[in-house]
Amino acid sequence: MKMPDDLESAPSLDFIRARVAEDVKAGKNGGRVHTRFPPEPNGYLHIGHAKALCLDFGIASEYQHGLCNLRFDDTNPAKEKEEFEENIMRDIRWLGFDWNDRLFYASDYFEKIYDCAVHLIKNDKAYVDDLTADQTREYRGTLTEPGKNSPYRNRTIEENLDLFSRMRSGEFDEGAKFLRAKIDMASGNINMRDPALYRIKKMPHFRAGDKWMIYPMYDFAHPISDALEGITHSLCSLEYEDHRPLYDWVLDQLPSFPSRPLQIEFGRLNLSYTVLSKRKLLTLVNDGQVRGWDDPRMPTLTAFRRRGYTPEAIRSFCDKIGVGKRRNDIVIDVGMLEHAVREDLNRHAARVMAVLQPLRVVIENYPEGQTEEMDAVNNPEDPSSGTRKVPFSRVLYIEKEDFREDPPKKFFRLAPGREVRLRYAYFITCKEVIKDAAGNITELRCTYDPATRGGDSPDGRSPKSTMHWVSAAHAVPAEVRLYDRLFNQERPDNDTPINPSSLETLSSCQVEPSLKSAKPLDRFQFERQGYFCVDPDTTSAQLVFNRTVTLRDTWANIEKTLKK
Repeated sequence: MKMPDDLESAPSLDFIRARVAEDVKAGKNGGRVHTRFPPEPNGYLHIGHAKALCLDFGIASEYQHGLCNLRFDDTNPAKEKEEFEENIMRDIRWLGFDWNDRLFYASDYFEKIYDCAVHLIKNDKAYVDDLTADQTREYRGTLTEPGKNSPYRNRTIEENLDLFSRMRSGEFDEGAKFLRAKIDMASGNINMRDPALYRIKKMPHFRAGDKWMIYPMYDFAHPISDALEGITHSLCSLEYEDHRPLYDWVLDQLPSFPSRPLQIEFGRLNLSYTVLSKRKLLTLVNDGQVRGWDDPRMPTLTAFRRRGYTPEAIRSFCDKIGVGKRRNDIVIDVGMLEHAVREDLNRHAARVMAVLQPLRVVIENYPEGQTEEMDAVNNPEDPSSGTRKVPFSRVLYIEKEDFREDPPKKFFRLAPGREVRLRYAYFITCKEVIKDAAGNITELRCTYDPATRGGDSPDGRSPKSTMHWVSAAHAVPAEVRLYDRLFNQERPDNDTPINPSSLETLSSCQVEPSLKSAKPLDRFQFERQGYFCVDPDTTSAQLVFNRTVTLRDTWANIEKTLKK
């Protein structure tokens, strides 16, 4: 068995990996490592789930015979859909993980979980309660005051068995009865004050159909499912720390299972300018504030994929933030995630030229009808990527912001009488500015120096600015969607409005002809602009690009400073 070194020889192990290594070394569970990723199919996976995925599947992969299950905790038919299930599986595979033949559902175990509930009743460890929701809250007590026993707590075992069976058959209305664990209403841990184990829900299950009228609570189904699958280490986010006594209590009261899983909690991911609440994300989708779960402004994995993020970048980000026992007040700067994306795309994305807000340029001394092909480097970070040909002609497009008629100090791009370098092409000089009747600049008249082909001058002169461009005769029209953060507030909550400038659509962009054959989800660096991805909305008649991330990289500068 491949096994991480112990803590003395591998101090880099996080506290979860250290505990797993200790258990393996001690021969616990026969030296097995078996984890699980247990999503609820009630929404799409987001970046917080990616952290859990990397941990659950990652730890298992670090052992020669380690295993990780995918198990859907489908215990609430009111919110679960096959659509969510299918997208969760697609996202997990996209991120680079696979459960092989270990796909399970809590609903697979409904009969066994029901039998476990009957076992508790027979051992006087559970009872059927008739308290209403308001009464239950009253009897439960507070953080500073103990609860009090339900008047139905002392029902006989026979009566509880009968009532529970009738709950299953659908005899009672929703909310009329609950099955509760009989633990301790005076416990300092509110989760141990006779928690609900089953509730009545008269609605079909997306997998089990109409078979069940009652459904187990997550805190009851979860430990039983783990134990039935032989899970050794049940990794949960930190909000389940107070639930661990109940997790252990359930297993303590039931007959032996293939293994006794250990629940370990870790700090969940909180990201600045981002909301990871499923309720908030669902509201954004249902209210039409975004275009769906895959809207590139959303923090879902399917949205990140559409925006152009790579699975390698997301895994790298999760590795860098590490695993700790941090409370929810720790917020990771979203810039770290964007930096990870830039790092990966910088190595692999082809460089191309695209003009987002075109300004027409006519090179008066360039022969009419002539076209040259310039050699352009595909990716200087990847020598194997080679070069491509980019057409150059008399009429070009440049960015509007690359010209100023009255340039401010330190503006080194094109201006009247000024010479600049065109990337891979020639030096040009602006000679005349053409305006319309309203005074808007519509065209520039320039000249070029034929001796500077390829961007070099034989006399050694070197303009202070190099600009990208596109040949007007060969340009391909495109729509470009500029995405920004969905929220302006660093720590948004469920009531925070979205950023009204989170999406800007540019419909008159012009891109170099090599992009005409680009396919959905292809990624590029638009030189001097940022990283972009072909959107699935692209058709043969209309190219559509999403901005993945800008070229600015604060975190790269921070890392350089820290290394000095």
